[in-house]
Amino acid sequence: SVLVGMALAWSLAHQAHFKGRSLLVALFSSSLVLPTLIVVFGLIAVLGRNGWVNQLTLGLFDHSFGSYIYGLGGILVAHVYLNASFASRSFLHAFESIPKEKYKLAKSLRFTAFERFVYVEWPALRSTFLSTASTIFLLCFTSFAIVLVLGGSPAYNTLEVAIYEAVKLDFDIAMALKLALIQLAVTTVLVLFSANFRSSVANIKTGSLDIPWSEPKHLKRFQAAIIGLFALFFILPLLAVVVDGLGADFSGILTEALFIKSFFTSISLATVSSLLTVLFAIFLSDLKRNFTLNYRLADHRFSKALNTITSFSGNLYLAVPSLIMGLGFFLLSQRVEAPLVVWSTVALLTANVLMSLPFALSVLAPAMQKTAQRYDKLVFSLNLSTIQRWVYCEYPYLKPSIGYVFALSFCFSLGDLGIIALFGSDEFMTLPWYLYQLMGSYRTSDAAGVALILLTITLGVFILLPRLFRSAVAKDR
Repeated sequence: SVLVGMALAWSLAHQAHFKGRSLLVALFSSSLVLPTLIVVFGLIAVLGRNGWVNQLTLGLFDHSFGSYIYGLGGILVAHVYLNASFASRSFLHAFESIPKEKYKLAKSLRFTAFERFVYVEWPALRSTFLSTASTIFLLCFTSFAIVLVLGGSPAYNTLEVAIYEAVKLDFDIAMALKLALIQLAVTTVLVLFSANFRSSVANIKTGSLDIPWSEPKHLKRFQAAIIGLFALFFILPLLAVVVDGLGADFSGILTEALFIKSFFTSISLATVSSLLTVLFAIFLSDLKRNFTLNYRLADHRFSKALNTITSFSGNLYLAVPSLIMGLGFFLLSQRVEAPLVVWSTVALLTANVLMSLPFALSVLAPAMQKTAQRYDKLVFSLNLSTIQRWVYCEYPYLKPSIGYVFALSFCFSLGDLGIIALFGSDEFMTLPWYLYQLMGSYRTSDAAGVALILLTITLGVFILLPRLFRSAVAKDR
């Protein structure tokens, strides 16, 4: 994932003026919020036994590759699909942060493309490389939905899928607890190990790197080939979801009781969890800046320890994956009597908020730090109350970031298939769980329709909501 993402970012950085570049970069950025079931459904439609690739090779060469999408090959393809896009976004920002003067010096010294990469670009990419690689490693280690659907056999189970099977299929709670403790121990070590070189994922709008000369023709063709191949690889599964989805019977889907119930449950949970994420992120960001600003509490002897505790509380999800958290709530539901809907709602909201908080803090914490540095002295001199400070100083500056965080959290919550896998039933169902049930019962046409609805909502919220907040800021100004 890291190597593919770096090659793509390198190509995009040096091919900055082709039509559709900004749209392509935005599409790659959306991989962060794409529901994993949508990706799996699209990959099966393209690479499955009856997928587009096999249909094409049967028609042209009378040969089929079979169902190679199930098993280790399919698992790797799906993870590269999601994580290489995420890596390319991080690396592209690193490429575009390199001063133009360094490129001019490399040109005057007649560096080859390889020498330019080694002496100019790699030093800027090194820290991003380590942080991105560690993040992707953790995401793959705690992968659940992709392995659950494409695993094909217990030989390819991850610890999270083994925990799910121990609870739901065998009801072997003792085995589930043993696996959960192993998973928790390993993820804690990984988080502590990777904390030394982790960098934050911010709300970055990548621009183009304007180098005043073009690449050699052979290099330009090579970069264009990399961009074209990955764009095809990325767009085809989404296109398959759209094409298959348009052929579904929406009149039947939209009137089905289970769909209506899962739709409103998902939208309600996503909205509430997004609001809670924004509130917690603002509170923790405000708390963190008290321990880092000199004229507040930075000189206090316990400030560093308190800042570390605050940061860890916001990044708890990295050490405690959602399925382990779900197992904890599942065990509580066996001991404390309450309706299943109550336990399911509390478990999902908790997991969704904790899952979104690391990303929300990486966006809001730096922005709130800047507002404090800019307005603190003025606010203190005018003796403004907390509400007045928020209305006149904080909110106008933070509004675009809040819109981005809300959209990100909404999409994370909408597409999650973690805890609902333990609590899902006909009484309590979300859109991802409903889609998984349809895929499992081979209702392919209905599954395609639900997948298209889920994809439309996700991309619509992720693209349009931040723009609405930005346009609101422009009108205010």
